[in-house]
Amino acid sequence: MNIVDLIYKEECYQLVGLAYEMFNKLGYGYQEKYYHRAYAAELAAQNIAFKRELLARIKYGNGIIGRYFMDFMIDNKIVIEFKVADDFYLKHINQVLAYLKATSLKLGVIMLVTKKGIQYRRIVN
Repeated sequence: MNIVDLIYKEECYQLVGLAYEMFNKLGYGYQEKYYHRAYAAELAAQNIAFKRELLARIKYGNGIIGRYFMDFMIDNKIVIEFKVADDFYLKHINQVLAYLKATSLKLGVIMLVTKKGIQYRRIVN
């Protein structure tokens, strides 16, 4: 794969665009749960397959040693995690990496809701 070949490039472009659309309608100043609901409405309006607050289990041997709840899984291949914050923090990146490892998925996107709008970062497993 060439370094410029992005994983799920078109899908990611569309998903980020929907986050911008959501922010343009809703604005800044709400809790994450309200951005989740608005984003879910945008996804549903575009007929994009998604699951919210999806459980991801951490397996070890034959048992389960932990669990995560992801904000969104899109089309069973992309994890979307929303944060209302001023910057991307290492703990957010590590959180999405853990989701990707637990689910064996390749791509996660952190959607940061800031006063200036949506910022995003792609996280590749």
